[in-house]
Amino acid sequence: MADSAASETLGFQTEVRQLLRLMIHSLYSNREIFLRELISNASDAADKLRFAALADASLLADDPELKVELSVDSATRTLTISDNGIGMSRDEVIANLGTIARSGTADFINQLSGDDQADANLIGQFGVGFYSAFIVADSVVVTTRRAGDPDSAATQWVSAGDGEFTVSPAEAPRGTRIVLQLKDDADEYLDSHRLRALVKRYSDHIAFPVVMRSSVTDGDDDDAAQADAAETVETLNSATALWTRSRSDVNDDEYTEFYKHLTHDFADPLIHSHNRVEGKREYTSLLYVPASAPFDMWNREAPRGLKLYVQRVFIMDDAEQFLPLYLRFVRGVVDASDLPLNVSRELLQASPDVDAMKSALTRRVLDMLAKLAKDDAEKYQAFWNEFGEVVKEGLAEDPANRERIAKLLRFASTAESNDDASVAFADYIERASEGQDQIYYLTAESLAVARRSPYLEVFGERGIEVLLMTGRLDEWVIGHLPEFDGKKLTDISRADVTLPGESADKPDLDGDDDGEHKGVMKKLRQLLKDDVEKIRISRRLVSSPAVLVIGEHALSAQMRRLLEAAGQSAPASKPELEINPDHGLCQQLAEEPDEQRFEDLAYVLLDQARLSAGESLPDPAAYVERVQRLLLPNEATA
Repeated sequence: MADSAASETLGFQTEVRQLLRLMIHSLYSNREIFLRELISNASDAADKLRFAALADASLLADDPELKVELSVDSATRTLTISDNGIGMSRDEVIANLGTIARSGTADFINQLSGDDQADANLIGQFGVGFYSAFIVADSVVVTTRRAGDPDSAATQWVSAGDGEFTVSPAEAPRGTRIVLQLKDDADEYLDSHRLRALVKRYSDHIAFPVVMRSSVTDGDDDDAAQADAAETVETLNSATALWTRSRSDVNDDEYTEFYKHLTHDFADPLIHSHNRVEGKREYTSLLYVPASAPFDMWNREAPRGLKLYVQRVFIMDDAEQFLPLYLRFVRGVVDASDLPLNVSRELLQASPDVDAMKSALTRRVLDMLAKLAKDDAEKYQAFWNEFGEVVKEGLAEDPANRERIAKLLRFASTAESNDDASVAFADYIERASEGQDQIYYLTAESLAVARRSPYLEVFGERGIEVLLMTGRLDEWVIGHLPEFDGKKLTDISRADVTLPGESADKPDLDGDDDGEHKGVMKKLRQLLKDDVEKIRISRRLVSSPAVLVIGEHALSAQMRRLLEAAGQSAPASKPELEINPDHGLCQQLAEEPDEQRFEDLAYVLLDQARLSAGESLPDPAAYVERVQRLLLPNEATA
């Protein structure tokens, strides 16, 4: 282990080397965003110091005015971005600037496509904006000292983006100073007018002053004039937190740029909502729905939540207490005036005020999504494609808002031949047949499997629409929604399904009502009694010979797979078998005099029903042997 005071050359993490290679070869078509990223990081550092100073005021004593400063040197072709924020220790420098400091880096690299725009958006999702400096710089020097450490405890980090970096001791004031040695084709970033315009465009909302020395902004060649100008600074931004401004004073472009500052996402947000609540509880919220899902959306343990401020003082980055887990993709800011400044995470979790704010913010997000669905179906479909599977979790996790969530759900349908089309429950009810008091649905592993399912046959023949649910959580979440708008949700793979006009107390057809099929049904029940709970003549089949159906309280095959994937055991139960006596195979079975062939046909019929229901065969080898015997009746099979 090298001495912490010594100069040390280290290699970048593998994923960072690949990322830098993309950066250096002009990954971004819009190079100027590097400035937004570095200023945004500097603003975050100032926020963190201001919060730390709540517990230790001495951290701010030597330089109480937090700011971000730009300076250029045309002679040396350098652009410097510095801040007097929290700074970093040597260990933090190595950790933060030598790795992609988030989980899932392998996933990140695997998803890089080589398409510049797509990869730029992906990089935004992974929060690696610092490395955008190499878009315009041949080399980068970072000098930083953590607040509270002595001047001599500073660290300098140097890299040309060539696979390694050097860290060495240095002396520096509190904060971080980044010096970019600009590339030959990056002259525009030595132009003070250009920098001023970029700060105004991308970083006007930064809550700290972004300043530049007037000697840089002044094009005067007179040495004396330049010397005088060097003593003054110019503030380039309004330095007002955007969420504190009235909605009427903020345009869409400003909302978009603030989102990119907040999230380091390179894509525009899908929608936003800016709201101020006054009364017993006073707070302001600015909420965004991203256009694309984050790479770690399915990691329920990943950091998430809103950026929390109290009276415009930064408190924490990922305040997860203000939104439920199924809305973990929502980004934004909440600024409260009636929470204590020294509140801890535990106190937040126990606070009635926070619970009330969480309830209100959750409704605001759901209402925002409902409005999007009503006003712009195409954009809402884009949202649903990205986040729909997560929203469904709310049916189980948020009973208080179950009705609101149900209105947002979208599913494929037998009424839509286009697999990309989706249907809301309200749409289904609007075109349901007269007297239909149920919403019929079918769960399956995929749309292709669902559309070919034998359960649909009688519904297709009668022109009754069925919703096709193929999400991995659909079987679980839909069990928490017994009805919608007074219409019962009915799984058509269940044994007790009734069609419009049928009585719910129809005869069971299990024995006494077999009619002319009594003989073959009796033999089947005796032969398959250990494999199925019941065997009956089917009302739902048209072109298939047999189908397995699920009893009222039994688990479906898909639910069993979900439980097994979660490491839980499913309770034992046997399905029920329905036979279509008009099908050729069933007629052949009824006429078969040979006992062995009857048994083979019966078990093949059962195994085919298992397969069409999405179940695995208990004994595939036995199934193959039976099929071989039936295909080659005059030859012995091994």
